[in-house]
Amino acid sequence: MSHFPAMPSTVLRETRLTDARHVVVKIGTQLITGGVGGKSMPAIDTAFIANIAAQIAALRKKKVRVTLVSSGAVGAGCVQLNRKTRPTDVAEQQAVAAIGQRALVTHWHEALSALSKPGTASALTAAQVLLTRVDFDDRLRYLNIRNCIAKLHELKAVPVLNENDTVAVEEIRFGDNDLLAALTCSALKADALILLTSVPGLLDAQGQVIDRVDDVLDQLQHVRREKSSWGSGGMQTKLEAARVAVESGELAVIADGREPDVLTRVLSGERLGTVFAPAQRRLDSRQRWIGLTARPAGTITVDAGAADALTQKTTSLLATGVTGMTGRFGRGDVVMLCDPSGREVARGLSNYTADELRLIQGKKSNQLAAVLGRPAYKAVVHRNNLVVL
Repeated sequence: MSHFPAMPSTVLRETRLTDARHVVVKIGTQLITGGVGGKSMPAIDTAFIANIAAQIAALRKKKVRVTLVSSGAVGAGCVQLNRKTRPTDVAEQQAVAAIGQRALVTHWHEALSALSKPGTASALTAAQVLLTRVDFDDRLRYLNIRNCIAKLHELKAVPVLNENDTVAVEEIRFGDNDLLAALTCSALKADALILLTSVPGLLDAQGQVIDRVDDVLDQLQHVRREKSSWGSGGMQTKLEAARVAVESGELAVIADGREPDVLTRVLSGERLGTVFAPAQRRLDSRQRWIGLTARPAGTITVDAGAADALTQKTTSLLATGVTGMTGRFGRGDVVMLCDPSGREVARGLSNYTADELRLIQGKKSNQLAAVLGRPAYKAVVHRNNLVVL
């Protein structure tokens, strides 16, 4: 996938970030609870929250909307319960998160509302939005998320998103709020994803900040898989989140959340953190949902000729090019399309169930109706329902 030409990062920042009118900002647990109290005893850093709230208010006056993804519910719950360690039992994590989520949103609301008089035109309030992975898998819920957040901004509320830890289990978890932030950025078609963390950006082997990244997949092969003692992610999840943003056509930034006025400075084009160049194409809402948001229900393997036609000519996938499949997908489900080596080349909506496709794979289009005993689609995945990755 082609990205913006390798212009200096300052030009990329000044042309994309200074023009941004809607950004998604993700703040990790380490920033919310790790700045004070030490690693063995979390504490809510209300001064940090107040500082970020002030930056959000300043950006709002410049007509820049900020959708906030805030981790920290489990950490805040541990503070409320005077616990020194993060719970490991799932039910206990959910219970602690339920206690902490109320406290977390209260802190954000108090910080925002303290910046202006209630009832005035500039008054801001926090609006809690709790989501699970399933909410993004379902097309209708996906659209409702976008509509709800847009209306919250109209009402001068700052959406504060978090994973709904009280109901989330392994099958429906994001795994980390970095992905939640990226999928939200894509759903909203926001101008940029800003991931605030406790390090100054993506570091190279010598510990120096990498100024600009054009190939996120290459960086993912080398990043260390580690995370903080209180957070659930790490640099790997941030790179994966950046990949979703840039493949949607948006810009992403990883920066130190404790850098003074970090948001206002990043959005003024200042050289802070690591900037990730967006793809030249900008996917529409439906393409984003098919290609980057909904989790695939199965995999269709295609031969080399079909893979080339899909990626180079963006043609429909025909049954004659199908060599195998996995999963129990149905009609209309999102499926991965992989080349003979197993590399994913595209995603799309299947016109056939997995069982039907097993019957017709490798056959010509004029044979499908006879095999199935009913009228058949010519394409297994039509090009209008296909996104090349």
